[in-house]
Amino acid sequence: MTQTVTTFYRFVDLPDCEEFRTRLEAECKTHSVLGTIILATEGLNATIAGSKAGVWAVLAFIRSDARFADMPHRECKTERETFHRLRLIIRPEIVTLGDPSANPNKAAGKYVAPEDWNELISDSDVLLIDTRNDYEVELGTFKNAVNPNTAAFGEWDAFVQKNLSESKKQKVAMFCTGGIRCEKASAHLLKEGFEEVYHLQGGILKYLQETKPEESLWEGECFVFDHRVTVVHGLERGTCEICFGCRWPLTPEDLASPAYEPGICCPRCIDALTPELRARREERQRQQTLARQRGEKHIGQLIETPEQ
Repeated sequence: MTQTVTTFYRFVDLPDCEEFRTRLEAECKTHSVLGTIILATEGLNATIAGSKAGVWAVLAFIRSDARFADMPHRECKTERETFHRLRLIIRPEIVTLGDPSANPNKAAGKYVAPEDWNELISDSDVLLIDTRNDYEVELGTFKNAVNPNTAAFGEWDAFVQKNLSESKKQKVAMFCTGGIRCEKASAHLLKEGFEEVYHLQGGILKYLQETKPEESLWEGECFVFDHRVTVVHGLERGTCEICFGCRWPLTPEDLASPAYEPGICCPRCIDALTPELRARREERQRQQTLARQRGEKHIGQLIETPEQ
């Protein structure tokens, strides 16, 4: 059955996030919508999936709250079952920077539409920064972008303090997958005294969706947090797969390596593969194979995060 997969986020003042979570959970269950929804007093961040009617009913419910009335979303179709469960989580932040005081509801950088992005980042005076994690940057990024070499977004502040303290008067342009991390990062830079901060509206995904390949300054593929693993221009599925041993995205070269064993290991994790760990992964792989043969679900096969 074809599923609609939808991602969305919105920074809003949501002091009633606990009560809103209860009502939203009931709405999702009514329409058999699964996925992960993170709520905090600063807003909401989600990836959900289900029938198109069910997903749109949940979106209509959320937008019936004036705070989310004009919230955009992004959707795609898939024949694969994306999620096996529904999770609604209350956290201090909807994307974890580690500094709730960096709040885009109070101040954020200037949005730059995809059609204006090339002109901005072609300016030699602009410092272009990729706010994503190292494994994402490795698969693709914009030409001449700075890689913070972070393993998690929570390391962003340390990167700024170590590398950008002398750049507060320089124009800074940032981007991420869907827009949420660079929006949060822009609020952080403004809090730290940076004067001119920009971020790509809708993130890399909106850019790849709207920009012709021959006009693009994007190089490589874009990692996404669902079964597609990576996408290219037009949001077509890319060439990468996930190592279900260590969860690292693998290029075609990695997949061709003798160190790659589906469900067990890859060139990234083979050196850490102890006999005990191999046995556990082989058993998990066996259980997944049996579940597929029986037409049953096996929890844990897919990526379940709304990171954007």
